Amino acid sequence: MVYPGSSSPPDADAVQDVLLRLRRKEGTWVNWAQGCQALQKARYTPQQIFEETGFEPIHQNQIMVAEQVYQSILKIGVAEATVAHFTERGSDALYELRVLSQGDRAATADFIRQHGIDSEEVRDLVKPIKEYAYRKDKPEGFSDGPGDAIAYHFWKLARQNDDLQDRSRLIAQGLRFAQSPTARQHIEKLLTDFTVVKDRPAPRLPLYRLETESELPRMIPVVGQMPLTVDDLKAVPVVVAEEPFSMVSANGASAWIAVPGWQVIFRAEDPVGILTQARQLPNYPADAADDTVLVVVDRSDRTWDDDGYFLTAEGDQLALVWSPNPIETPILGKMILILRPKRILDENYNRELWQLDE
Repeated sequence: MVYPGSSSPPDADAVQDVLLRLRRKEGTWVNWAQGCQALQKARYTPQQIFEETGFEPIHQNQIMVAEQVYQSILKIGVAEATVAHFTERGSDALYELRVLSQGDRAATADFIRQHGIDSEEVRDLVKPIKEYAYRKDKPEGFSDGPGDAIAYHFWKLARQNDDLQDRSRLIAQGLRFAQSPTARQHIEKLLTDFTVVKDRPAPRLPLYRLETESELPRMIPVVGQMPLTVDDLKAVPVVVAEEPFSMVSANGASAWIAVPGWQVIFRAEDPVGILTQARQLPNYPADAADDTVLVVVDRSDRTWDDDGYFLTAEGDQLALVWSPNPIETPILGKMILILRPKRILDENYNRELWQLDE
């Protein structure tokens, strides 16, 4: 059976021929996969193919991926009996081989056919074959073949198991798949050597990803604690953050504070921090707590408006002011945020790993 070539989309007559053959399920699963590929080239969606032919989208994907694996093992070369076997059946087993290299696919396909391994078992055996391929040096006594890769997997599990029944089952599995005589010898030794060798796996890497801007703090240079002079402000350099982690470096101010990445902070072009007592702020409630607060000022915003608080120069001293009328003294920046410290009643609470939120 011939399907339209892969170089160009099939014409209308060819599409109808493919649809008819798929409805009748003519040919082998390889032909079906090639037919689905031809229809996709003709801009049919998986859902449309399903409605026209009865092949469900999940089945389409499975046979098309399996067909790519099938073509790769033909290119590498496998036994004629293996070609004949997988041309007629076994697409689900070939689908599981998609994660292996082309060379390992071919060798494993031959091994699957020789041992009559079904697709359910193939799914469990592909992972140890793939992990074995990553090893720079093969274990002593075990060869490169997929059978020895699987045998090594069961040999290692058996050595770690102190339950005699489970250990015997794992040894039997290893002997079933071992290809080389030396691999069999290593596994047979476990029948008389009952030493348990626990294999401590490497701990998981503590990987995290920053998902939102608010999780990435912004480093802000601190001018100092008020009272401050205009020269103190000018001494703080403009800070340019370097991606991807907003790392900062500067030769000027040596004091820095990390502020959560709220939008008001990220929008600021040239933010600096000033420490002051809360009661020194303009219009601060007289009965409120007099905490030390961090005032963040954007030095790039020097345009007065009656809805903002500003950093200004009164003589050579810095001052934070609000005025309903245009400010006559030089505006050095706009106040964009006042940050109060977090109150922690028990400072050791957050250090205890056993504390859980209810």
